[in-house]
Parts: sequence; structure tokens; C-alpha cells
Amino acid sequence: MGQRRSFSVSVGLAAVSLAALLVGTSLAHARATSPRGGDLVVAKECSGFVNNPPYCEIRSSSLKQIAAGSRIFYLDPAGLFTAGGGAVVLDPPGPGINKAFGRCFLADPAAMHCDFSGGTGEFTWFDAHVVVTVTDQGKSTELWHWTGEYSFSPH
Repeated sequence: MGQRRSFSVSVGLAAVSLAALLVGTSLAHARATSPRGGDLVVAKECSGFVNNPPYCEIRSSSLKQIAAGSRIFYLDPAGLFTAGGGAVVLDPPGPGINKAFGRCFLADPAAMHCDFSGGTGEFTWFDAHVVVTVTDQGKSTELWHWTGEYSFSPH
């Protein structure tokens, strides 16, 4: 009888250990592929920068909330080229009050970047940090790019 109980306890412990391992692996995989965070890649064109307020329009984005046609409004364009940066608002097309708030820093061409923190609607808890680069500068094909990371998790 003692051997049977010992065997049963061993099998039970092995089953519990296996279940814990499978659940842990599944949770780690879910976090790694979570839509709540990841890489952010955006291309935008800025012919609208001459408007009041100046803006750029998103041409492509790896994040569905930042759809093509979204606009980045520059609330303080002169601030973009200072150490304090300039305030920006990301405004996607469509209904609703979905906006993300941030600052862009373009004073140092070797370290241009934008930081977003918070917003409304779909951008509640939005956080993103992107490096800014430009291709074909000064040409009609000029595009500005963001490359970085985003999350939608509370801090």
C-alpha cells in the first residue's frame, strides 16, 4: 500500500509540475506576442508643415491605432529645435476622441527623437519612444521615419 501511495504522490507531483511549466511557457509566449507593446515603425510626409498649425501625415505604420492618414500636429514648432523639444499631438482619422500626446526633439540631427506619454480614447496608457530619421531630405520624395517601441500598459 505504501508503494502505491508513494507512486501516486510522485505521479501527482509530476503532473502539477508539468502543468505549471506549460502555463508559465504559455504566459511568457503571450507576453512576447502581446498587442499591448512592441516595435513601432512609421513613415510620414511633412508637406503640411507649412500650414497653421503645422503637421505631418502618416503614410504607413506598424501599429493599427496609428493608421495611414493620421496626422501629427506640431503645437510648438519652434520648440522642436531646442533642448526642451516641441509639443505634438497624434490625431488618427475617423470618429472618436483618440489622441496621443508627446514631445519631439529635433535640435541635434544625430539624436532626433520623439516621446509619447498618454492620450485619450485608444491612446489611453500609450507610451512610445522613437528615433527620428529622414530620407531624401529636400526632395519631393522626402519621408520622415520613426523607429522605436510602444506599449499600452499603465506605469
